[in-house]
Amino acid sequence: MAQFHNDDLEYVVDEFYDMSGFEDDDDELFAENEAERNNGSDALDSDFEDDLETSKPKTDTSALEARNGKDIQGIPWERLNFSRDEYRETRLKQYKNYENLSRSREDLDKECLQTEKGKTFYDFQFNTRLVKSTIVHFQLRNLLWATSKHDVYLMQNYSVMHWSSLLRRGKEVLNVAKPIVPTLQRTGLFSQSLSRVQISTMAVKENLVVAGGFQGELICKYLNQPGVAFCTKITTDDNAITNAVDVYRNPNGSMRVMTANNDAQVRVFDVEKFACLNRFSFDWSVNNTSVSPDGKLAAVLGDSAECLIADAQSGKITGSLKGHLDYSFASAWHPDGRILATGNQDTTCRLWDIRNLSESLAVLKGRMGAIRAVKFSSDGRFMAMAEPADFVHIFDTQSGYVHGQEIDLFGEIAGISFSPDSEALFVGVSDRTYGSLLEFNRRHYNRYVDSIF
Repeated sequence: MAQFHNDDLEYVVDEFYDMSGFEDDDDELFAENEAERNNGSDALDSDFEDDLETSKPKTDTSALEARNGKDIQGIPWERLNFSRDEYRETRLKQYKNYENLSRSREDLDKECLQTEKGKTFYDFQFNTRLVKSTIVHFQLRNLLWATSKHDVYLMQNYSVMHWSSLLRRGKEVLNVAKPIVPTLQRTGLFSQSLSRVQISTMAVKENLVVAGGFQGELICKYLNQPGVAFCTKITTDDNAITNAVDVYRNPNGSMRVMTANNDAQVRVFDVEKFACLNRFSFDWSVNNTSVSPDGKLAAVLGDSAECLIADAQSGKITGSLKGHLDYSFASAWHPDGRILATGNQDTTCRLWDIRNLSESLAVLKGRMGAIRAVKFSSDGRFMAMAEPADFVHIFDTQSGYVHGQEIDLFGEIAGISFSPDSEALFVGVSDRTYGSLLEFNRRHYNRYVDSIF
């Protein structure tokens, strides 16, 4: 992973755009038009304050409003000096994808699967600015998790927030700006108090919130219990970012947490006692790990064009994945355990059949940037992948990933998550003005009605 300094944490979009006049100017255009409407008031401040006053603020957007022509993010295109299409064209032309390895991409397009993007698998349902996703590292975008179709957890500054789509209300679950004292005290447990943790990654599964920090922190909290059960610094290296955390069950059914860090280490923790059970070393900073559904294999991705498959219990390398041209930061397993998806800064997601790793099964390309988040729906029907900004792609696995839906928005993408029942897809948008949480609901076709019309 690229080095990232605290001075850059205020607004990470600088890493993506040519700052000679594009992105900042556009923010000013949005803000100036809003300010004129509000007699010169500062819209960047007033939007959030107004959001807290009503249960359905005008900055939020419902499905009905979207069908009647309102922009799903509430961007007032009719009051701006350019149309949405014009702004999209400008973004596509001037966007600069971040690369660590300068390799030729000339032949990459030839490998990519030709897809049909005009499908709709998930319909827009709601967008709220009552909660606003934030990110601290431009390469890490796993900061949003859905535990049901009505419950979503996301990072907002120094807080882990819970959003209820039923109540349309946000609530703070964890504040990491204040001193954190672990409640679990056991002899031999390497736990320590923390404060002002800058959360770089998170996962929420089976009533457990696990967060990784910018200085190598690990925080574990049970949702049904007060306080933080366990927290510590798992590494003291100068460049010690916790890049990824994964919560899973091993083959025996015991819950585990796997962490990936910039110190080239993968660690496995027991959730019952929060003891570090194993530590695996690699030749490069580890940016992402994900464990297969049966708990036996782990995908290990990092500062290398090559991705690895390792035994999740011993760390022994059992396979290598070759084909990407840059560093990888995202991975996900299909629920059947046979297909692995890897997202890379070369703007592609590669699909691998675990039974034959000699070459990728398919290559899926984004519109303009790296693939920084990948998720499968729990029923295995869909795979979603997110670029750093503006685009989320959904693919129908039953079509061989040929049929796709493209969600087109504006802003940095902090994370994506399917609900456990596959009925909802949530997208976190990080933006100074239009930061929000978008909800999409799965479309179900009525064959009887369809046959009539």
